Amino acid sequence: ETTPEPTPTPDSGKPVVELAGSTGTDRMLDSDTIYLIKGYYYVTSPAVLTIEAGTVIKGDKATKGALIITRGAKIIADANASNPIVFTSNQPAGSRSYGDWAGVIVCGKAPVNQGLDVAYEGGAVPGATYGGTDAADNSGIIRFVRIEFAGIAINTNQEVNGLTLGGVGSGTIIENVQVSYSGDDSFEMFGGTVNLKNIIAFRGWDDDFDTDFGYSGQIQFAVALRDPNNADQSGSNGFESDNDATGTTAAPYTSARISNVSIFGPLATASKVINSNYKRGAHLRRNTNQSIYNSVIAGYPTAGLVLDGALVEANAVANTLQFRNNVISGCTTPYSIVSGTGALDIASWFSSNGNTTYTDNTSLDVNDGFNLTAPNFLPKGTSPLLSGADFTGLGGFDVVSYRGAFGSTDWTAGWANYNPQQASY
Repeated sequence: ETTPEPTPTPDSGKPVVELAGSTGTDRMLDSDTIYLIKGYYYVTSPAVLTIEAGTVIKGDKATKGALIITRGAKIIADANASNPIVFTSNQPAGSRSYGDWAGVIVCGKAPVNQGLDVAYEGGAVPGATYGGTDAADNSGIIRFVRIEFAGIAINTNQEVNGLTLGGVGSGTIIENVQVSYSGDDSFEMFGGTVNLKNIIAFRGWDDDFDTDFGYSGQIQFAVALRDPNNADQSGSNGFESDNDATGTTAAPYTSARISNVSIFGPLATASKVINSNYKRGAHLRRNTNQSIYNSVIAGYPTAGLVLDGALVEANAVANTLQFRNNVISGCTTPYSIVSGTGALDIASWFSSNGNTTYTDNTSLDVNDGFNLTAPNFLPKGTSPLLSGADFTGLGGFDVVSYRGAFGSTDWTAGWANYNPQQASY
């Protein structure tokens, strides 16, 4: 572990302390200091990394800084709306961009369908292994936290996301987290059972919410907003979900249950010129059993919902993959099946499950959901989104009347930042 003598930073006058190497003992990061992550910084079992509310941690660009919480270790980043914790770029205001640093990786001991000891991205991050048998594993708390300008490709098809959760268990709390300008996915869950609540994916490069390797947790109250000009060559989606990389029948299945999400894609209007790499609001593929309820998918060019492959089609027929009481608006095609067998009449399936389509996004009657610098995601008083939610048969969710991430209360107020490029840290 490296802790050199602190030096002042020109942004705030606070001392700067480097985080490099690893710590196997408990450590506190306090808000009177700026921390700079150089290279891969590991917190190893049984250490607990506690971060005080209001603390700023920067990732070094030259060394691709990353914070890695390994199995058996914990992060306690438990802040509040008036004093959030910020992970951000070390570049000066005005010069920050996608992928300035690697990101935050949390590794747990919950089940993953790739085995009990899975190497993150094929070993591209040494020591970041995850998976196990403890569904209730506890990796700590990440609450009222912003992660900005992270997410990089380590090698071809090997990436670190804004927030990566590998085999993280349901004992972990992930709430009120904003990932902004991620150079890969904003949030990615590789297996595990952790639940996420009140999360924001803002102007990410690739997918907003990516689930894989048997992830079976719940997500409720999430919003995504995309920059129409920036997307990934792999094809950028709102949701992307696989059982695994080749769509096998490996258990546990990717069977996340997701409710009350609002995805504001690149197509605010039908005439909007957007990056050609934008694809689908929800791409459910490779034998996933992920289910989506009471949500809104707006403004995607290929389709709002794509069921991809015969196994995914079969999961929908078997009702292990559900899509209920959702709204798709302003998408070139509302829904489609790719490489299916014809076993599912998707139009009948869609309508019989309480779903709704609108040809344009104005029908949502949301205040200003597509505004890239000062969005207002709240529905207006006449919005059809304020009713229509249904939680019949769904346990574990907060029961609300509205579809999408918001009713009359803006849970992003006070802690989210939609202009981190100019923030003074």
